[in-house]
Amino acid sequence: MTTHRGSVAVDLPVRKPPLHCCAAWRAAACLLLALPLLGGSAAAAVVPVQTVVERIDRGDFAAAEQQIAAALQDETLPLPVREDYAFQRERMHRIRLDFTLDAAAASAQIRRQIPDLGEAEFARWDAAGLIEHLDIDGQRRYFKRAPANLFRLSAQARARRSPGMPLPVDGPYERLAPHHREVIRASRASGATSVAPRRVEVTQSLTVKADAVPAGAPIRAWIPYPRAIAGQQEDITWIGGTQWIDGIDGAVIAPESAPQRTVHMMQPAVAGTPTRFEIRYAVTVYARHIAIDPDKVLPTPDDPALQPYLAERAPHVVFTPALRAFSQRVVGNETHPYRIAQKLFDAVDQIPWAGAREYSTLSNISDYALHAGHADCGQQTLLLIALLRLNGIPARWQSGMVYSDDAVGYTNLHDWGAVYLAPYGWVPMDVTTGRLDSPQPALRDFYFGGLDAYRIAFNDDFQQPLMPEKHAPRSDTVDSQRGEAEWPGGNLYFDQWQYDVQTRLVPLDAARPSGGIPPIP
Repeated sequence: MTTHRGSVAVDLPVRKPPLHCCAAWRAAACLLLALPLLGGSAAAAVVPVQTVVERIDRGDFAAAEQQIAAALQDETLPLPVREDYAFQRERMHRIRLDFTLDAAAASAQIRRQIPDLGEAEFARWDAAGLIEHLDIDGQRRYFKRAPANLFRLSAQARARRSPGMPLPVDGPYERLAPHHREVIRASRASGATSVAPRRVEVTQSLTVKADAVPAGAPIRAWIPYPRAIAGQQEDITWIGGTQWIDGIDGAVIAPESAPQRTVHMMQPAVAGTPTRFEIRYAVTVYARHIAIDPDKVLPTPDDPALQPYLAERAPHVVFTPALRAFSQRVVGNETHPYRIAQKLFDAVDQIPWAGAREYSTLSNISDYALHAGHADCGQQTLLLIALLRLNGIPARWQSGMVYSDDAVGYTNLHDWGAVYLAPYGWVPMDVTTGRLDSPQPALRDFYFGGLDAYRIAFNDDFQQPLMPEKHAPRSDTVDSQRGEAEWPGGNLYFDQWQYDVQTRLVPLDAARPSGGIPPIP
């Protein structure tokens, strides 16, 4: 399907059914349909999956485990529902991996920067929600990134730090930079919406730890890979990858239509040796700038192609009562689409960034971002998408990685999105970077209608299946930025492997290697 973003035609990805593992939050309906078919005592013992989800969210793991065990003993439950219960057991395991600190360990980490931290001071910050915790079966556990996040969330904590302690480092384009001015100048001079291109060579790797699986067992890996998006990223060239062993499947690139595109590979594990998967490619990335005249913005057209981007998508885009109340406070009586979008963008931009829990551990990411007092880029983006859709403004997801000039040497994962404003079409938005500090509207509002040239998109939708299909539950059930891995015994979670990204800028006219690997038919 093709639509228009500014004056540039853009091929939208083919949307697939949501990931089954994410259906865990929605399986209550399936179970309720199945209950009449169950025999008396078994039916009474089985509770809806949503009840288990809510228990886990409250930290009542012991009771949740009892309910999961009771459900899995019922052989009459449909397989998809059984898998949903099993994933809730896995979710508890993943939450424990995120909440590894007790109060003593969390305090000790904070004391590295505030040596004279007192118990009352810690308790005050904890009570204010500035040190993220979860009471699991009555024992308070702290998120492993909460001590570092404290210094992003609390000015008082930052002021208490010992002299000379380094401040948190933001990305080079999260503040006003010469590149932003370059983009505005180039767009005004040419009238184009895609300008200031960069050609970048990328090496991405996924390395499974030694002896994570038995020797000889095949390991499958999926490494994110960009799709061509006209006017945003083009001329994607395969350079090379891991050398394959005879008899083992080689690398296969998912088709351009895949909303979460990857390269799939397989290798056997070798005893005592990490298993490394690597891909190398080059891509030309364009900055985007669409000069929006608010007075020319029209109501959203009644176009069936836009309907998916106006709808709820459980579990992470749901129009809850709390979301509706927040929207009403922000939007008020405003009816103009552009001004509604601006109000919502600014409101979400006010949520401070902090390091995030793994997305697969959260039962509703937009709701979490609304209530946690902080959020990372993907959480902010999903919240903004939910708010825009609630207000009848189409919004969609994009994510991947950001990089920098070689001298800076910065790479990171990042999520952002796009909003549909007629007659301009889809225009990019990055609410996490948000407003830039400039009195000039074009620079201040750069990321509401524009993007820098230092990001590569791997995904044009969230909660989408991989191609070829992964058999075990995903490590990230929402996004696809680090990669995925599994073996016949199940999923390989993030604690069992490492990922790495290296980038190098090259001239725009650099020679393009020939050859490549076949996509999935």
